[in-house]
Amino acid sequence: MEPSCVHFLENRTVLVTGASGFLAKVFVERVLRLQPNVKRLYLLVRASDNKSAKQRLHTEVFEKDLFRVLRKNVGDESLKALVSEKVVPVPGDISLINMGVSDSNLLQDMMQEIDIIVNSAATTRFDERYDVALGINTFGPLNILNFAKKCVKPQLLLHVSTAYVCGEKSGLILEKPFAMGETLNGKNKVDIDAEMLLVEQKAKQLKKLGYSEEETKQAMKDLGLKRAKLYGWPNTYVFTKAMGEMLLGYCREAMPIVIIRPTIITGTFSDPFPGWIEGIKTIDSVIVSYGKGRLKCFLVDRMSVCDLIPVDMVVNAMIVTAAEHFRDSGSHTIYHVGSSYRNPVMYKQIYEILNRFFMESPLLGRNGLPIIVPNVTILSTMARFRVYTSLRYKLPLQILRLLGLFFPSQLGEIYEVHNRRFNIAMRMVKLYEPYVIFKGIFDDRNLERLRIKKEGTEIDKLIGSIKYIDWEDYFMNIHIPGLVTH
Repeated sequence: MEPSCVHFLENRTVLVTGASGFLAKVFVERVLRLQPNVKRLYLLVRASDNKSAKQRLHTEVFEKDLFRVLRKNVGDESLKALVSEKVVPVPGDISLINMGVSDSNLLQDMMQEIDIIVNSAATTRFDERYDVALGINTFGPLNILNFAKKCVKPQLLLHVSTAYVCGEKSGLILEKPFAMGETLNGKNKVDIDAEMLLVEQKAKQLKKLGYSEEETKQAMKDLGLKRAKLYGWPNTYVFTKAMGEMLLGYCREAMPIVIIRPTIITGTFSDPFPGWIEGIKTIDSVIVSYGKGRLKCFLVDRMSVCDLIPVDMVVNAMIVTAAEHFRDSGSHTIYHVGSSYRNPVMYKQIYEILNRFFMESPLLGRNGLPIIVPNVTILSTMARFRVYTSLRYKLPLQILRLLGLFFPSQLGEIYEVHNRRFNIAMRMVKLYEPYVIFKGIFDDRNLERLRIKKEGTEIDKLIGSIKYIDWEDYFMNIHIPGLVTH
């Protein structure tokens, strides 16, 4: 991306929430590298005070290898000076009013200066506690919107959601905003305030019953999944993200809003360099398990499309759409950012690529010897998966349990350990089931319209590059090597 693409950020002040997150880091790096004349970056992180916020940004953002290109370009001392001059750490919590910013002077400065707000804060656990997910994913965006309305010159709120707010829909999925209270199964409208009240009542009930912290946590997780499924969503994460979108659309008034809905975000394709990733993302846990020889069976429809998008391409879309809708008071635009429509890759292809990669470049076991990856038993439906795991794992476990009754000291603990692992594995499979047999394709016509509008420019090239990804090359030479390295 050339600097002119971020020209609109010159002398602008930007607030980024969730600044220590994977996507936000890449966005911040891009802005500092290509638009050092940005006036100020307020970076909000969960922290108790300014000192801890500053320390957290230092260790979790600016010390990362992601910044090595910028560090090499300007030098270590100049980078420190740039960060010191441009970046303001903000300790806060988006689940609170005014995003939990307690320093009144800092709050006033932010309200006077901020032009653009980028909200990338979220909890992405599929089975997050319902109270936590509602606070961050649902009411967090509303708190940010209400803060934006208090700002003197807010000209855009860019909110990062997820394409999977669509639930388990199949076919072509359009870039439509949610109506307030809309559900996916056509049942009674969801009352978001009532959901929060339900959570508060549940918390009081659990406390009265004397539940432990761990028992309360599990009860809140179960409540979230139950409420999500009641209204047609497969898990707490996408349900609470969808409600967050509803609140933004319903309460925005004249605030320009862009909602970015990325699909499965993976490591960088090229910018600032290929293959940077942090942590084990959704599909990466499968890749790592396979490479370590631990994946024996897997629930997936081989012919389903796995909608992947490199993180730097999501940032491209964020910057390009922000530039397009900056100061556009009528804007409430949804952008899918994914690959399934323009450049699909099927799970079958990914499995073949993984097999070839780890056959050619096996990981080493603890004994120093190459790990031979197994032939994975692929099961395309949950019914088949349950039958297979019952015969392969559950039946032997039941036999072990019975033997443990006769030899408790030798076998009792072994059964408990293996049974717990089995139950955890089955819970995770159930959570991921909607995505490994997903039948939807994400329409991205809004991004395509913008590309056509900017045909012949660098914006055209940036947005259009999604359809030119060579997935075999990306996995073999960029993503998996990056995953193994980082």
